[in-house]
Amino acid sequence: MPMGLFRRRRLEATSRPPVSRPAARTHSDRVARMWGDFLGSAATRSAQVLLVLAIIAVIVWGSRIVSLAVLPLLIALILACALWPLVARLRRVMSPLLAAWTVFLGSIVVLGGLGWGLVVSVMSEWPRLVDQAVQGFTQLQSTVQDISRNLPFDVSQDQFNTALNDSVNTVADWLTSSQFGAGALSGITAAGSFLTGTVLLLVILFFFLKDGDKIWGFFLSWMPDAHLPKWRASGDEALDTFGGYIRGTAIIAAVDAVGIGLALLLLGVPLALPLAVIVFLASFIPMVGATVAGVLATLVALVANGWVVALIVLGVVILVNQLEGNFLQPIVMAHTLSLHPLVILLALTMGTVVSGLIGAILAVPLTAASWAIIKVWSGRSHPELHSPEPVSER
Repeated sequence: MPMGLFRRRRLEATSRPPVSRPAARTHSDRVARMWGDFLGSAATRSAQVLLVLAIIAVIVWGSRIVSLAVLPLLIALILACALWPLVARLRRVMSPLLAAWTVFLGSIVVLGGLGWGLVVSVMSEWPRLVDQAVQGFTQLQSTVQDISRNLPFDVSQDQFNTALNDSVNTVADWLTSSQFGAGALSGITAAGSFLTGTVLLLVILFFFLKDGDKIWGFFLSWMPDAHLPKWRASGDEALDTFGGYIRGTAIIAAVDAVGIGLALLLLGVPLALPLAVIVFLASFIPMVGATVAGVLATLVALVANGWVVALIVLGVVILVNQLEGNFLQPIVMAHTLSLHPLVILLALTMGTVVSGLIGAILAVPLTAASWAIIKVWSGRSHPELHSPEPVSER
């Protein structure tokens, strides 16, 4: 072959476009279509949701292990958000340290006074309540005996007394058993943990009241500048939600306690003051707290004063709950607790499963604050943080 013809064919070969690979392109297109259709998008979103749930599960699991430190931290954070406006006002006329001490000691005096009044009232009324409880139990026993005589089948008095004595002996055997001793020992351990957690809670609360703004500023210093406005807005929303929730719930709880407590006093029900305090504290558990406390007051009235007074107390409890649900909640908590009742119920259930009574108390404010933060980052609130920057024309 002549050299000129060889060179010309070589140049033509090198100048040709590369041969396409239809098989490879077809495979990549098929994969792109598979992940780009509805099912692929759903699978991608499901994987993201599962990853988020796994992270949340790890956080909850770790929090339960160190619950002795996490629970006081959360409670102190919520209380500090509720007390922070008062600290900010006092800082205008005094130093931050003195303002923190004033609010801190004032809160302890108020809470300590409530606890002391509860203990003193229970101790003063306890012997009377025990006597009336015995009388009520005797009356209940005679009532059950009268009902058993009218049953279509025969239940003799000896059979009834035997069943009652067996029940009493079972309870007595359990009280003297090793299981009850182990339960009492675990109760002592729980009391020690409660005391440790309370001390830790007070210490954390004081530092939040004294240096809360500095702590938040230190946290913001680690955030990227692009997201700094959203983090600040999230902090403001959490502060408003926690503080508004505690202050609003305290107002509603005070109304419930005053209404039910006055009814108990006017009707001559014993333990009226401690029952009012229990209503106040239980009202911090939404939807169920005040109802459970009202049922307790009704049972005490039943044992101490009879059926008529118990029915009147039950009517007062229902009236107060209706006033709370239809009037106070929409006015006081409309902005703070913008959650559907079903969401609140689910949050209460999950909080109770995770951390018991404390979890039920903390579940609703944490859920409300989380939703407020989600609205900030999704653009539902503070839309100015998500507005696109104007493009400069050249």
